[in-house]
Amino acid sequence: GFDSPDFASGLKHALRQDPDIIMVGEMRDLETTSSTITAAETGHLVFSTLHTINAPQTIERIIDIYPANQQDQIRTMLANTLQAVVSQTLFRRIDEPGMVPCAEILLCTSAVRNCIRENRIYEIPNIIETSRRLGMQNMDHSISDRYFKGFIEREEAIERSSNPGKMEKLLTPVEQFEVTQPPDGASIS
Repeated sequence: GFDSPDFASGLKHALRQDPDIIMVGEMRDLETTSSTITAAETGHLVFSTLHTINAPQTIERIIDIYPANQQDQIRTMLANTLQAVVSQTLFRRIDEPGMVPCAEILLCTSAVRNCIRENRIYEIPNIIETSRRLGMQNMDHSISDRYFKGFIEREEAIERSSNPGKMEKLLTPVEQFEVTQPPDGASIS
C-alpha cells in the first residue's frame, strides 16, 4: 500500500502508535503471523482472519506456518495469547433473500490452552462440545440451530456438516408415541 509495503511492516509501525485494537486482514505468511502474535503478546487486542473451516484447523494452520524447530515455542506463545477463535461459514437463506452465518466459537479456557501447549489440538472439538454452558459452540450445533429456525435447507445442513450421518439423524423428527393407560389391574413401576 501507500503507507506500508506489507502487513508485517505496517503492523510494526502501528505498534509505535499505541493502538487499542489492531486488525490484521489475513495472516498469510510467517512474518505477518509472527508480528501479529508479538502484537498480542504486548497486550494489544488483535483480530485477524484465516481461511479455515473450524477452530482446531485455525490453530493448526497458525502453528504450521512456522518451521518445525519453532513450533513448540509458537504453541506456548499461542497458548498464552489466544483468547478465542470464531469460525464462520455462510448458508443461503430459504426464508428470505440473503445469507445467514453459522459459527463455531472456541473460548481459550485453561483446558484449551493446555491442549495447544501440549500439541493435543485433536482434543479441542470435544472441549467445545462439552463447554456449551461457557458460550462455546461447534459448527454443527450452529447449523442445526439455523435449520430448526427455518433459515436453511435440510440437504445443505447435512452436506456441509462435519458429520453428515450424525446431522441427518439430528435433523430427523422424533416419532410421536401415543401414551396409553396400562391394562386393568396392571401397575407402572
